[in-house]
Amino acid sequence: QVQLVESGGGSVQAGGSLRLSCAASGFTFPTYSMAWFRQAPGKEREGVASIYIGGVGTYYSDSVKGRFTISHDSAKNTLYLQMDSLKPEDTAMYYCAADEGSYTQPGIQRLGVAASRDYFWNWGQGTQVTVSS
Repeated sequence: QVQLVESGGGSVQAGGSLRLSCAASGFTFPTYSMAWFRQAPGKEREGVASIYIGGVGTYYSDSVKGRFTISHDSAKNTLYLQMDSLKPEDTAMYYCAADEGSYTQPGIQRLGVAASRDYFWNWGQGTQVTVSS
């Protein structure tokens, strides 16, 4: 059973940086997809970045491209999201997600990471990021 535990959220001023971490465990297959999503109050959950572990494929939503960087440390089995040049509109609950299905990567390529929520079945509990102006 896949388990995901996020950490690293907090409050920061606009222009600042934060790094989120997601400790992952329980994967069955050597390749799988992982991603970061966010959900602001009153809005739908949207993907911001994804990465294909054991393969090739990194994707970002247009809203964070050039400011956020997703990475993975295989030795620690931990997913990261480095967030730079933060804006007030980045304020949201951030969730780590993972899926071992073979349709996830084609789905992300077809729909874009922002709309890929339905391809992910495993979710962390979330960590709050608040950016003040």
